[in-house]
Amino acid sequence: MKSFFSNVWTKRFVSLIAALYTVGVCGLSYFSIFYSIHVDDGLSLCLVVSAISVIALILMFYTRKQILTRISSFLILMAMIPVVVLYFDEKMLLIPIIITGVLILLFSGAGEGTKTVVGTIILLLYVFAALGYFLFTSFFVTSAKTETIKSGISPSGRYKYDVINTEDTSNGSTSVIIAPNYSDVVYPFVTFKLKNMEHTVYNVRPMCEEVQLEWLNQNREDITSDLNKISDNIKVDVTRSEYENLGYKIDNAFQISDVNIYYLFEAGLTASDVAPINLDKLSDEQLAVFDIGRDSAEMYYVLDPTAELIEHTKSAGDKIYLSELDSKGIEIFNESHLDELGYTLFEIQKDYSVSLNELTEEQLEILGISESGDVLMFNGKVCFRYYVAEAEDYFDVDSRKFSLDLLNPVS
Repeated sequence: MKSFFSNVWTKRFVSLIAALYTVGVCGLSYFSIFYSIHVDDGLSLCLVVSAISVIALILMFYTRKQILTRISSFLILMAMIPVVVLYFDEKMLLIPIIITGVLILLFSGAGEGTKTVVGTIILLLYVFAALGYFLFTSFFVTSAKTETIKSGISPSGRYKYDVINTEDTSNGSTSVIIAPNYSDVVYPFVTFKLKNMEHTVYNVRPMCEEVQLEWLNQNREDITSDLNKISDNIKVDVTRSEYENLGYKIDNAFQISDVNIYYLFEAGLTASDVAPINLDKLSDEQLAVFDIGRDSAEMYYVLDPTAELIEHTKSAGDKIYLSELDSKGIEIFNESHLDELGYTLFEIQKDYSVSLNELTEEQLEILGISESGDVLMFNGKVCFRYYVAEAEDYFDVDSRKFSLDLLNPVS
């Protein structure tokens, strides 16, 4: 048995198991950035985390001279930096992991000099991170007295809402905030709530003394009709893949904007044509003014591409089509048409938006708009429609974008 435990392959295998603890800590670090934490039972959570930490500590101590364990000993404390900063109030969660990280670093098989240097660097990183977070929250996060006067879940269960009164020097305000009710990650004793998912759908000044909320269930066809009555020029922004799935050609998304006044006149346009101009609204002669041609398949191409554009696209054909250009290619094309002062004479851009009044029920379904859903009335006025939330991707729970908003303290 002694030979089994002293075998190097046994230790290497155990070090793989012990490394799972480090993976878990890195996962917690990820959650700390993108999720706020809500502990339901602090004592139970502490006991569970402590038990797991003790087991991991024993396994890492046994494999302390293995390279994987040495790496893990450094990574644990590094990964805990955002957790400590953003979950600082959750001591019951932090203390067991921090103690485990410190002990395994001290007892790891790395040399004393290495441990001293790494420990010093990690300590400085903790200090700088805490100081930076303190300065950010002190100077850039505005504090206001708020009170949640109503909260609940929509009839379908897909959305949760809060009605919040905010007191300020301008008689305060009342706002309605909607968030998805399907983005929380729930574990025993703790719940993680995705940050930056709240969407303010209504805000009124001064503060409302009486608030009446009414949830309705409306179908897609009726809401489309209501929105088109409000305006017949409502645009729905879609992705490139959605644009193609709706049956539109990519070439239809190209527009010309910011046109120099002399180019407008040369193309036979007037000074009032300042909005982005769709290419299909221009004749072949007008397109030629903007160095753009149109073939028999109604596809647009560059009439006189520069050497830089040819090199960038590496086009094997005789023509460089606009649909082939990525964002860098479009930038090269625009910057190849400058006036004597270095300003662009015009710009081409892509606009993946479609008119709501042109979309059929089948196309709306392609966009992921449900056949029916929740509509919220605030004091007799519509303030939220599931239809708009789905069309505009209010609650894209799969997106992960870094921003300073992630540093805002969340209760």
